[in-house]
Amino acid sequence: MARAVLQYVAAPRRLGAKTMFATHYHELTAMEETIGGVKNYNIAVKKHGDEITFLRRIVRGGADDSFGIEVAKLAGVPEPVIRRAKKILKEMESDTAAGKPTVPRSEKEADDGQLTMVPAAQNEILETLKTIDPNVLSPIEAMNTLFGLWKKAQTL
Repeated sequence: MARAVLQYVAAPRRLGAKTMFATHYHELTAMEETIGGVKNYNIAVKKHGDEITFLRRIVRGGADDSFGIEVAKLAGVPEPVIRRAKKILKEMESDTAAGKPTVPRSEKEADDGQLTMVPAAQNEILETLKTIDPNVLSPIEAMNTLFGLWKKAQTL
C-alpha cells in the first residue's frame, strides 16, 4: 500500500505533489533511485547501547535502522508489549540473516497473559477497588470512596 501511494503521489502525470511521506519501510528508500523527485530524509539519532535519543535534527538519507519500538515506548505502550516486540524483532532479524521468512517462530508465545490498552482512569478505579476493604470502611468513607470511583468512571 505504501509503495502504491508513493508512486501515485510522486508521478508527475498523476499528482506530482510535494508531499511528506513518513514511513519505517526500508524498502521504500530505494524508490529515491527509481522515481524522480523522491528524496529521503530521516531524524538523526544517537545510540547508547539499546537506548536511542532522537536529536530533533532532520538529515538527508534513509534511516539505517527501525525505531518503532522506541517510538512505542515514548507513546506509552505497556512494557509487556515492548518486551514482546523486542523478542519478535530479534527472531525476525535472525531469521532474515538465515534466509528464512520473517514470521515469528512461535506465535503461541505471544500470549504472555492478557494485554489491554486500558485507559488510565480505568486502571485507577481497578487499583482502588483492589486495595479497599469494605469491611473496615465507615459508612461515610464507603460513600465518599464510591462517589470518587463514580466520578473517575464518568471520564471513561
